[in-house]
Amino acid sequence: MQPNSSVQSPIKFEKENLSSAQLLDLYVALLKPRLIEEKMLILLRQGKISKWFSGIGQEAISVGVTKALNPDEYILPMHRNLGVFTTRNVPLNRLFSQWQGKQNGFTKGRDRSFHFGTQEYKIVGMISHLGPQLGVADGIALAHKLKKENKLTAVFTGEGGTSEGDFHEALNIASVWDLPVMFCIENNGYGLSTPTNEQYRCKDLADRAEGYGMESFIIDGNNIIEVYSKVSEIAESIRENPRPVLLEFKTFRMRGHEEASGTKYVPEELMQFWEQKDPVENFRQFLKEENILNEDQEIHFKDEIKAEIDLNLKEANEENPTEFIQTKEINDVYQEFVYQEVNPSSNTENVRFIDAIAQAVKQSMQRHNSLVLMGQDIAEYGGVFKITEGLISEFGKERVRNTPICESAIVGTAMGLSISGMKAMVEMQFGDFVSSGFNPIVNYLAKSNYRWNQNADVVIRMPCGAGVGAGPFHSQTNEAWFTKVPGLKVVYPAFPYDAKGLLNTAFNDPNPILFFEHKALYRSIRQEVPVDYYTLPLGKASILKEGEKLTIITYGAGVHWALDTIDEMELEKVDLIDLRSLQPLDKEAIMNSAKKTGKVLVLTEDSTFGSLASEISAIISEKCFEYLDAPVMRLGSAETPIPFAAALEEGYLPKTKLKEKIQQLIDY
Repeated sequence: MQPNSSVQSPIKFEKENLSSAQLLDLYVALLKPRLIEEKMLILLRQGKISKWFSGIGQEAISVGVTKALNPDEYILPMHRNLGVFTTRNVPLNRLFSQWQGKQNGFTKGRDRSFHFGTQEYKIVGMISHLGPQLGVADGIALAHKLKKENKLTAVFTGEGGTSEGDFHEALNIASVWDLPVMFCIENNGYGLSTPTNEQYRCKDLADRAEGYGMESFIIDGNNIIEVYSKVSEIAESIRENPRPVLLEFKTFRMRGHEEASGTKYVPEELMQFWEQKDPVENFRQFLKEENILNEDQEIHFKDEIKAEIDLNLKEANEENPTEFIQTKEINDVYQEFVYQEVNPSSNTENVRFIDAIAQAVKQSMQRHNSLVLMGQDIAEYGGVFKITEGLISEFGKERVRNTPICESAIVGTAMGLSISGMKAMVEMQFGDFVSSGFNPIVNYLAKSNYRWNQNADVVIRMPCGAGVGAGPFHSQTNEAWFTKVPGLKVVYPAFPYDAKGLLNTAFNDPNPILFFEHKALYRSIRQEVPVDYYTLPLGKASILKEGEKLTIITYGAGVHWALDTIDEMELEKVDLIDLRSLQPLDKEAIMNSAKKTGKVLVLTEDSTFGSLASEISAIISEKCFEYLDAPVMRLGSAETPIPFAAALEEGYLPKTKLKEKIQQLIDY
């Protein structure tokens, strides 16, 4: 890899229209993260911090972009953007506590380095998977647009991150929706040890913007004046005319990806070339040549910053080490939700399961002005199941939004809306497609409240289930993918009445919720349902039948299989529990029934191995063993993907085996 001959060295600065005071302010802002980093590298060698991702040589980008934005505009930085935090005047003692894993840090010791955010300073930190934050920026920008705020959002990624699908999804969404997002690529030469010629083949990453119909600019990332001036100009233009812009900052990473990696893979001549372009040293020399900075000022600035570092480091060092308090850790996984019961009216109508869902969506839209619906074909078309049909005429395209086919970035967008204080619903066209958005759900939405006290006010609707001959890609019931993830809630109703009340509650709950809706129940199950708005509590099972001889625990379509089989076998004295909510799970109802009957069958449409049925069986065996008169039995679908042909699907599902399993338990 050869130096780009178009980049001059050393850096050539132009004052633009900046005063001496502004130039000195930029210099101090550059100097501060550099001096902090030098101190952190010493502490790393002393074992006082565990890891460090160095931004030495790239400070001009962080500082210049942050200076160009208004304090109330969000920035989503990466590993090497210490200058974002210092320029936003984040207290150093809290940063030092963060890096030492102490309670005063932004994650209370639960995450390290820059994996955190802070609403106070309008910074949203990254996660190690890199890509999802680009979609989050889309969501924050969408909120600005919906609220008619003349603001933009800046989000960082590296040249390596542009290879991720999330990058392309986020750019596409921002372009289609004209979102005020500034996508900042720090092209620093290497993704860990992989050089750019092994990452992409286009000449400049800025060229990719053309494919998304957006403007792009290439900026010398080591020239603080150029970064600040150009970004300021572009930012003001975006505020006046909301749209996405792609910026590629040419720079270089002077140290390892993280310190343990080293830089032995970098050719020496390349390292020497970029050493000459050091953003701090070149700018310092320029200011001296222009008689803007003198020796006394330089000494004063350094002494002042070093004193601030030492003072705040002392405070962080004196803080007690973090202690594990289990109740505190568990209580912070979810944002507190105080359920408010809205009782149903006596005015009811006989509706299908699908109608109850549609009523809940519409009435919750009326109740929550900040709720935005997103999904494929949900606007004019009304969704493939027609649940959102007609909503666009009442709420408009701003709140009922067709999305491109990009589940991952749309989930990220929903997270961004939540960060901006709004609510979001994402309709997966089929629950199976959630795998394309799995990463942001389990790694971003689920973990944010625990990590830095930022909830994800997002409901993801999941049309699911077999029995309609839809085959392996449209029939899965994949709730077990999510019930084991702390931070997510999972709801799975079986009746129209429950579906409406629970979905209304899901929209009220500030935590991320996967709401499963069985497609085979949509138009086959009817019930008297209150016409008006009402709620039902999450985590409370429904006891459909009561008895002392046998317990059947199930949910979704399994509830109806159980009811049919109980009638067919003319069984009496059976406890039939419809879980309704899988996370939180009504363990009390489960254990009370197991203790009462001594014989339990757990029925699921999922394949048995690793299913929720296995977890429920384990709970009963562990907590109720002495009350049992038989082993806890499980019944689920075959251990195969879901087949298409009617005979194969019928054989796959556990319904035909239920009668035999119940009799086996009775006879034990």
